Amino acid sequence: MSEVNGPPGTAAPAARAGTPASADTPASAGTPGPQPVGPGPRRLGGWTRFVTARPRLALLTALVITALAVFAGSGVADRMGSGGWQAPDAESSYATEALEREFPASQPNLLLLVDSGAATVDDPAVAAEAARLTERLAAEQGISGVTSYWQTRSPALRAEDGREALIAARIGGDETEAGKTLERIAPAFAGERGPVTVSVGGPVAVQQEMQTIIQEDLLRAELIALPVTLVLLVMVFGSAVAALLPLLVGIVAILGTNAVLRGLTEFTDVSVFAMNLTTALGLGLAIDYALFIVRRFREELDAGADTRTAVGTTLRTAGRTVLFSALTVAVSLSAMLVFPQYFLRSFAYAGIAVVLLAAAAALILLPAAFMLLGHRVNALDLRRLPRRRKRTEATAEGSGRGWARFAELVMRRAPVFAIVTTVGLVLLGLPFLGVKFGTADDRQLPAGAESRVVQEHIREGFPGSPGGGLSMLVEGEGTPAAYAALKDRIEKVPGVQRVEGPLTSDSAAYFNVLSGGEAVGQDTQQLVRDLRALPAGSFDTSVTGTAAVLVDSKDAIADRLPWAIGIIVVVTLLLVFLLTGSVLIPIQAVVLNALSLTAMFGAVVWVFQDGNLSGVLAFTSTGDIETTLPVLMFCVAFGLSMDYGVFLLSRIKEEYDRTGDHERSVTFGLSRTGGLITAAAVILAVVMVAIGTSRVTNTKMLGLGIALAVLMDAMVVRSLLVPAVMKLTGHATWWAPGPLRAFHQRFGLSEGESPPAGPSGTKGAPGGPGAPGEPTADGEIPEAETRDGEKVTAGA
Repeated sequence: MSEVNGPPGTAAPAARAGTPASADTPASAGTPGPQPVGPGPRRLGGWTRFVTARPRLALLTALVITALAVFAGSGVADRMGSGGWQAPDAESSYATEALEREFPASQPNLLLLVDSGAATVDDPAVAAEAARLTERLAAEQGISGVTSYWQTRSPALRAEDGREALIAARIGGDETEAGKTLERIAPAFAGERGPVTVSVGGPVAVQQEMQTIIQEDLLRAELIALPVTLVLLVMVFGSAVAALLPLLVGIVAILGTNAVLRGLTEFTDVSVFAMNLTTALGLGLAIDYALFIVRRFREELDAGADTRTAVGTTLRTAGRTVLFSALTVAVSLSAMLVFPQYFLRSFAYAGIAVVLLAAAAALILLPAAFMLLGHRVNALDLRRLPRRRKRTEATAEGSGRGWARFAELVMRRAPVFAIVTTVGLVLLGLPFLGVKFGTADDRQLPAGAESRVVQEHIREGFPGSPGGGLSMLVEGEGTPAAYAALKDRIEKVPGVQRVEGPLTSDSAAYFNVLSGGEAVGQDTQQLVRDLRALPAGSFDTSVTGTAAVLVDSKDAIADRLPWAIGIIVVVTLLLVFLLTGSVLIPIQAVVLNALSLTAMFGAVVWVFQDGNLSGVLAFTSTGDIETTLPVLMFCVAFGLSMDYGVFLLSRIKEEYDRTGDHERSVTFGLSRTGGLITAAAVILAVVMVAIGTSRVTNTKMLGLGIALAVLMDAMVVRSLLVPAVMKLTGHATWWAPGPLRAFHQRFGLSEGESPPAGPSGTKGAPGGPGAPGEPTADGEIPEAETRDGEKVTAGA
């Protein structure tokens, strides 16, 4: 991987703002066809003065704020939950809360698996010890609804081989409180207890162990990602000083986001999974933004600008693009706020915070650092060995020309590249047509996790579930005859294997309904719908259970998904129009971004649902995908794709504003950003793969899936599809009706700083500012085209 701009001290590329247009380009006076649209007015001059006036003070203030963020964000993971897949306003949520309140024993979340060893669970010594354990558990603070096989003799609580049995209980409070209670009491029960061995399981134990593993894995991922990222940045920049700047921006963004999430836990539930996104996006986007800004700053220095001028130009150009890119990514992530599940909402909280903080750090800290470093930003070039200096420089100088030649090749065969690439991406996404949605369970954990082992013993060795499969809550005044009649109707519903109950209280009752199908299979999901549609006379009924939660979660996502997609698409169309002034480019951006995600979704099904590569990646396939994961991955990957899309389009737009030459603009844009985007994508993929080394399956899926999407977007869509499609659409790419063109001229945002229109009304046209030998609006004489790699001053 070589320096994306050429090494320090080399001549800047000729295609720079202010270079005159050729007389035969469409920008020439009187040439028919679409005319380039000018950028919006300069609006960041004051910002430039603000961030460069007192750089030391800016850096000191950032250091103090970061230190406060470390303090404010400490212990954030301990306050997070590991659930959040259930829609809080769903029928299953209401029924679960009511059953917890009226019948605590009906919803056990703590299970003690009692192994009697060589004896049976009915052995007197085993029964006596189990009774003592049950009494001790019932006496613990925060525990209710304690029951056991030895009290009820229920077959569902005894293993079929007679060697194991269960003590079930309910830990009260929310997820955080329940986790703390479990941490307090588990050591007193787990392990060898007289003639029996006790293992701790149940939903609370699964969630607590998952939370612990995620924290451990996240620390390991950071230890993997940070040094590898630093090495890659050194390879990209050469300079160790320049390489450290993106990492510093990322660390500030991560620490700041942890503080934001810690504050949010005081008011709402936040998923512990969101910390993975914080680390990934904090490093990934900070590196993206810093790469773009540092590259542009070095480019301006190489062109001969002094430090303050280089910083000002960088902020007016790359700074605008970074701000614009951050806004597009934040919008994609904010779409998850429309969903009721706090699992998804948590990623919106974390994502929006880390994106905005990464952009803010890049736009404040980097300019301040530039003011202090100046040309020393190129110091400590670790790549440059004395004997290889010239060869290294030549290689770096040629990197942009290589991307330019590649773009020309793609555009010469545009129909072929467009068709073959599109068909290939669609084929990669075909496995997603067979997706099956399910719920996360203990199999997310590694095989040796204690809570997973308990659940596997129950799943494989017990005849029924302690929770009873599905639970039907019945509210209203009833008589034994009315309950018997309702039970009779329930037993006649297709798919019902057995009905237990009712158990009654003063104002409610409930039935346990056991299905003949799999716990969350299609038959059981249909049974949920049939039970809810069952006439109940004067009773109000509601159904809960694992399958009911899944049905409600799928319905909630299906109900809100059009809104989320609509928000992303509409805002993306608007933002890309403000960047480009084109009607067609925003549509292309949305369609091509969607295509870039096909490989990710196809791989998710082929690998994680169907179980291919499960041995290599060390996970257990459950035969389905957790319902919320595709939504999360879509929002994150779409936002990151837009991030790279904005980088590329901004440079294409800059060149088109300068020359009006469509094909040259595409070539220029890819030559100037191809290496940058590829480097950024590889670095972000490294971070996501580090996240993907997690032992929790959903985290593994998230990390590896988004890494694949990022690489496909940068190396296939941006390199092949974008130039091919833009070649096919030609100058129509830049068309916009008059009112929209006027709107863009007034409010649009562009990285380029094209000279104003000349007498002919076109920019760079003969006779106007920016023409050969004529000064630009800044009073500078522009540079003409290069010849043999050397700059030639206009008129020379």
